[in-house]
Amino acid sequence: MTKYPFNSDMLALGKKFNEAGFSLYLVGGAVRDFLLNKENDDADFTTDATPDEVIKLFPKATIPTGIKHGTVTVIFNKQSYEITTFRTEGKYSDSRHPDNISFVRSLEEDLSRRDFTVNAFAASTKDGAIIDLHNGLEDLNNKVIRAIGCAKQRFDEDALRMLRAIRFASKLGFKIEDTTFDAIKKDSSRITIISKERIREEIFKIIDSPNPSYGFKLLRESGLLKYIIPCLDQAYGFEQLGNHKEDVFFHTLSALEAAKGLGYPFIVKLAILFHDLGKIEARRGSAQEGYTFYGHELISANIAKQNLTELKCSNEEIERTTNLVKNHMFSYTPNWTDSAVRRFILRVGINDIPYLFDLRKADALSMDEKADFTLLNEFENRIQKELETQNALTLKDLKLNGNDIKSLFNVQGKTIGNVLSYLLEEVIEDPSLNDRDKLINLTKLFLSKLS
Repeated sequence: MTKYPFNSDMLALGKKFNEAGFSLYLVGGAVRDFLLNKENDDADFTTDATPDEVIKLFPKATIPTGIKHGTVTVIFNKQSYEITTFRTEGKYSDSRHPDNISFVRSLEEDLSRRDFTVNAFAASTKDGAIIDLHNGLEDLNNKVIRAIGCAKQRFDEDALRMLRAIRFASKLGFKIEDTTFDAIKKDSSRITIISKERIREEIFKIIDSPNPSYGFKLLRESGLLKYIIPCLDQAYGFEQLGNHKEDVFFHTLSALEAAKGLGYPFIVKLAILFHDLGKIEARRGSAQEGYTFYGHELISANIAKQNLTELKCSNEEIERTTNLVKNHMFSYTPNWTDSAVRRFILRVGINDIPYLFDLRKADALSMDEKADFTLLNEFENRIQKELETQNALTLKDLKLNGNDIKSLFNVQGKTIGNVLSYLLEEVIEDPSLNDRDKLINLTKLFLSKLS
């Protein structure tokens, strides 16, 4: 087998262990990706030295980052290396964490506890030799994801491994071996015991993988999807007709593939995942007469917010995604006034407009590979023109701020906010009004109507 090409620092690190009577191996994804001619900067090492022995080797350059699991971070030649002691694991009572771990001196025992054969390679820092004890190379060559040993036992130990199997298949474009996939289907409901944060990490990696639609097809076929994003699972078989040749589920995946193909940012792909799921609730009419989906974007935005909140996403991810979904059904025509364009910018937000156009293009391409973007491009040009004119498009652009209003008119709280919103509306309609004296007069007029 080909030898792993360790750099000089890694060889020197390995030599330090070897001279002390220990071994050091690179394990997992880095070795797998080397064999696949893929880049991987995530280097994980394992050793027969205990954490205490590692610390003694590097007394001034270790960080006990996960010492209860046998992991120590070593700073060597100004580089950080995560090094974990060979170990075996006890029973997984909660199907998430081992009840206990035991340090061992055997690489074979350590590799046998890992999840899939393609993740169970090790490369010796002594000579670069790659060790394959579970026929991982054969599975790599056959493009197969296979659990090590008994698949059910691997998933009983950690239910997240079911989702990881699909993530690796999505990342690598591999098939999941039948026995392994059957075990996932039988135990799919157990994914609910896994924390939402861990599930989110895997789902996000599938969305951002080279084969996202394949990953979501596997999620549905395995039964996992109905426990993770049930509304997307319900979209399977939900027909749309009209311009749509696919149901909502496959249309979503087609749009996701279009976004991937165009290299669109992750936030666009995340919004695509939810952009049409409100159609299930919004659909009216019949197949004979035709369906309508009025307001589905608002329902979809609520669905996105609910699901992303449950997945413990960041506030920014939730806000941006829901904003894109909520606004994706805009209908531009050349007769829009300049003020209408400015109102659109205000509604969507300057930072999200490029992503919104990405979403619309991916959506259109999923229905027609030769979609015409003439109007969309014209609209983008008009927006760009408005941005270049430096007209007031946000509250901070106004020539009168909250402190000015407070001191000049002795008002505060919500009243200040209401005044600013009114002034911005007026300035968006007529940019020439963004003059301090004119804004003061407008404020007087607005407050007079309140009294």
